[in-house]
Amino acid sequence: MASNSRVSILDYFNIVFEGENGKIESNCKACGTRIQAKRTVTSNFVTHLKRKHQAMYDEFVKKKDVKREAYSSGAVQHIPGRSEPARSSHGGSGGGGGIAKFERNDPRQVLISEAIAKMIIRDLQAVQIVENEGFRDLLQLLEPRYTPEPRHYIQQQLLPGYAYQVQLATKQALTAAESCSVTLDLWRSSSGAGGGYLAVTCHFITADWQIKSALLACLPLAGHGTAQRVLSEFDEISHAHGIAGKVFRVVADPFPCERWAGFRLPGFCLHGGEEEEDDEDDSSDEEVGAGEGAEAVDNSLDLCFGPCRIDCFARALGLCVWEGLRSSPQLSIALTKAACFYNYVTATVPPEKLGQVLGTGGVRAPTGPAHGEQRWNWQLKAVRRMLESAEFLEDIVDRHDLTLGSFEKAVLREMVEVLEPFEEATDMVQGDKHVSISLALPCVLGLRKHVTETATRHCPGVLVGLAQALDRRLAPILDDPLHVTATALDPQFKLSWSSDVEWHRQLLLKEVAKHTQAAAGGGGGGSQEPQPPPSKRSKLFSFMKQRPASQAKSMEQELDTYLHEEPRDEDPLHYWKRKATDFPQLSHVAKKVFTVPASATPVQHIFHTVGKILRPLPKNLETLIYLKANYRFLWT
Repeated sequence: MASNSRVSILDYFNIVFEGENGKIESNCKACGTRIQAKRTVTSNFVTHLKRKHQAMYDEFVKKKDVKREAYSSGAVQHIPGRSEPARSSHGGSGGGGGIAKFERNDPRQVLISEAIAKMIIRDLQAVQIVENEGFRDLLQLLEPRYTPEPRHYIQQQLLPGYAYQVQLATKQALTAAESCSVTLDLWRSSSGAGGGYLAVTCHFITADWQIKSALLACLPLAGHGTAQRVLSEFDEISHAHGIAGKVFRVVADPFPCERWAGFRLPGFCLHGGEEEEDDEDDSSDEEVGAGEGAEAVDNSLDLCFGPCRIDCFARALGLCVWEGLRSSPQLSIALTKAACFYNYVTATVPPEKLGQVLGTGGVRAPTGPAHGEQRWNWQLKAVRRMLESAEFLEDIVDRHDLTLGSFEKAVLREMVEVLEPFEEATDMVQGDKHVSISLALPCVLGLRKHVTETATRHCPGVLVGLAQALDRRLAPILDDPLHVTATALDPQFKLSWSSDVEWHRQLLLKEVAKHTQAAAGGGGGGSQEPQPPPSKRSKLFSFMKQRPASQAKSMEQELDTYLHEEPRDEDPLHYWKRKATDFPQLSHVAKKVFTVPASATPVQHIFHTVGKILRPLPKNLETLIYLKANYRFLWT
């Protein structure tokens, strides 16, 4: 006969401590072994019982099987001592085959509700999903005792509560930050009538030299959002989070980030992306061809933020590639045919065979291309793999009219060779990790050298277009004091790239002096902390010869000692964590410059995802984006 009590592995253990988030410590009733785990994750308890006490484990399994059979037959009754609560506020009917429902404050009920909220945040789902019939059926199957929370409870209580917790955690973390850099991202939905969103992301380095990023706010912007409006919102957010006097640099592009979340190779249009890519091309033409209007917006941002504002390096690099590709019409023709061949191959060849030649990236889900597949650097990898396996692919398909000719292959091979260093640079600065601007200057030097030394027969316009774009958009980086300082303070580069070491050394000295004097005078970083009084020497050790106090090095001595060391392949933050005591003035500047990102912030990718999956945009979109970007502040 089935037992009416719930079968639990914890019945074989004595709980001696229960902490937050369901963490418990228990002693085995048989041998007294202490085991730590979560109440909801009991694998440690089961493993211990199975390894040490086989008879007890067999008893537990037998009870569990009996209980499962009782559930499947509908014979489970109410739990003794508990009555069915009235849960009309939850929107449930109280059904479930006579199974007692959790109380609202039951730990299991709370954990499941939190897990649903996490899913909504991480996957950017509409809150209405909790009222979908299929979703509720799934919950009923997995946990019949759980009562689904109504939409308004999650939307008006759970999500705002999490947002408040993130705000507190962010303010606390920023209080200890010496300085920070800020990224402003503007996004306008393609379906909107001019409205958009402004995201303000802060980047800072902690006391133990860990880089952290936090989305401070995501705000709706009515109309087109002028530079003055952006500045007003930025000032208000800065004061609210206590960073008004700590901002080192502001990374702000004049155009909405959705238009440049990524672009495809011209003509290389994959299945499922035709419509959205055509829209993207139209917006790209409008953006690049804005001319005086674009320059006016750019100038207005400069007037608002002054010399603190810089452009995103990754975006400028993408614009260079985009302009270079448009300089060769032959490329678009060859890529259009290559896309047709690629689409036919991926649609007709079995995935297991295709994966052997194109890799896992060549096999796509039937729902269409992923977000990464609409970026030019991902597509370039696909073209490269396709060219390397061209003979094999042509043998296994039956559409010879789609195969590439010798001229088309030659054009595409030249394109792959020319763009390979640009692809490498883009991959370096587009990762999920925070990438500092110390990579920007070496990338520009390497790309200029590559364009100068490369020759093409079939598409020379690409080289000309890339060279002109590099000179116009990225050449100023080579003489920019911020980029020179960041690259020189990166231990893997120092001044090994410089063609005029003494000139760059003087420029570096000037920049370090400027920042250290500003800190000493209270500008931006606050006044210097008072030095603690020297500790008195114990009389017990007075017989020992006292070492003379070491003299503080001058700024020139610090820099010369630092540059005298050979460059080393080490993460800059790891290096300066070790060397902060040896080079206090240089490390102070390093803690500023390495907060400046070279690439797009995670919120840009979130914006792009929102634009693809949420239609129409929900009312609580800014809260979802805020929590999605700051997910790690709540749940690590």
